[in-house]
Amino acid sequence: MANFNKVILVGNLTRDPERSYTPKGTAMTKFGLAVNRVYTTETGEKKEEVSYFDITTWGRSAENCAQYLSKGRPVLVEGRLQQDRWDDKESGQKRSKIHIIAETVQFLGQGRGGQGQEFSEGGAEASQPRAARPASAVPRSPAEPMPDAGGEAPPPAAEKDDIPF
Repeated sequence: MANFNKVILVGNLTRDPERSYTPKGTAMTKFGLAVNRVYTTETGEKKEEVSYFDITTWGRSAENCAQYLSKGRPVLVEGRLQQDRWDDKESGQKRSKIHIIAETVQFLGQGRGGQGQEFSEGGAEASQPRAARPASAVPRSPAEPMPDAGGEAPPPAAEKDDIPF
């Protein structure tokens, strides 16, 4: 039987990220995430429920989250569920808690950088956010104009030969 453990959440940070390091020097950052769900009851009344999640991220992603995120900031988190189990010292009962190990954290909305940014544990995205990559590093066709300083490039103009009719 196949196994699959994947979660994608979009919400707001409930507290500032807390960064720490393992004895070997690997960065680890923890933060809380609140995810809202709005729904309508059978009587037509709108209700909102909030779910809270503990998020842990590692490595370069942890460094970036600690540096750029703060309480209230919207993010998209993609990762996996992990269950921790332990015996409660006071009561002797078995305890457990499920939290999310983030593999990718994408910063949403207007932040310090002004654009959404994505950081993951490895690869090019981890070392340099998408929004911070130089325009020359972004692949584009020769006919596509360079983006202006305000952000996105305008769509390329259609050539007569490009129109299918």
